Amino acid sequence: MKGFKDFVMRGNLIELAVAFVIGASFATVVKSFTDVFMSLLGKIGGNPNFNSYQPGGVPVGAFLTALVAFLIVAFVIYFFVVKPYEAAKSRFVAPAEEAVDANTALLTEIRDELRRR
Repeated sequence: MKGFKDFVMRGNLIELAVAFVIGASFATVVKSFTDVFMSLLGKIGGNPNFNSYQPGGVPVGAFLTALVAFLIVAFVIYFFVVKPYEAAKSRFVAPAEEAVDANTALLTEIRDELRRR
């Protein structure tokens, strides 16, 4: 039982659970945005639902509808989550200095000592 308690109380599991809940909520928001965007596309250029499209009897319409929805979701996530996060990260987080491997540091010291001789 102690092992299970340690597993549950591990920080990564809690963070993962929070990320999952927030991700599910965000997916709902993006899905509703996608529905609004698809209906606007429908008003501009006809019905954006390609489900009935079957060239040569091959039902590719559902795939095309899912592809358009995926591209909209990817666009929203990239421009409204990833780009602002990268901008905030570069603004507020100081760049970490590169850690030098102990072997590299030792070899550098040896090289410098040999050059002095």
